Amino acid sequence: MKIALVTGASRGIGRATALLLAQQGYAVGVNYLNNETAVQSVIDEIHQAGGKAIALKADIADEAQVVAMFKQLSAELGPITALVNNAGILFQQTTIENLSAERINKVLSTNVTGYFLCCREAVKIMSHRHGGKGGAIVNVSSAASRLGAPGEYVDYAASKGAVDTLTTGLALEVAAYGIRVNCVRPGLIYTEMHASGGEPGRVDRVKANLPMQRGGQPEEVAQAISWLLSDSASYATGSFLELAGGR
Repeated sequence: MKIALVTGASRGIGRATALLLAQQGYAVGVNYLNNETAVQSVIDEIHQAGGKAIALKADIADEAQVVAMFKQLSAELGPITALVNNAGILFQQTTIENLSAERINKVLSTNVTGYFLCCREAVKIMSHRHGGKGGAIVNVSSAASRLGAPGEYVDYAASKGAVDTLTTGLALEVAAYGIRVNCVRPGLIYTEMHASGGEPGRVDRVKANLPMQRGGQPEEVAQAISWLLSDSASYATGSFLELAGGR
């Protein structure tokens, strides 16, 4: 049985990924932070299509909650075979002069520490070193890690730079133990996250600057994630897929 955990899966890219993986035969752990209504909608849609899914409430920035989430996943669905690190936060667009240590640390706690913790727990289960059967991890980074997000959210961009380095290092560390680690870097995707940055219409404002002249859909990112998790990508590790419309 293929068992996937998708963090931040109540909306956006995480939601689209959870739905697609369920269609492909995965039993899916749907992680969320607060939005009970949104996560129930994902679970209901999967169940109505004949799939298997459970809701897993956890703040990935909290180590104890991450450990408990993995225990619940193992107990209710079985040992994890696929991890999608997708949960992330950003705050109001601003220049560096207005960044506080509190804000920077909140972004890093979720976007970096949270990814590390989930990778750690997944590796403990998947690794041949620990008697595991192997597996695959996909980290969701951002084109911002390459572009820097100047004047908007350099803190978020820097957190995604750390995700890129985590991907490279972990891929090398666990390659011999049956675990592949890859990364997607979405660009301007139509998700609710832009509202968190204070500009819900951001994609439409800047899409004309992209070579493809349009924003991306969460489902397009989900397709790339599912491919990297699949046996079709069996020789890919430490790889980065750019999903940014050519930018």
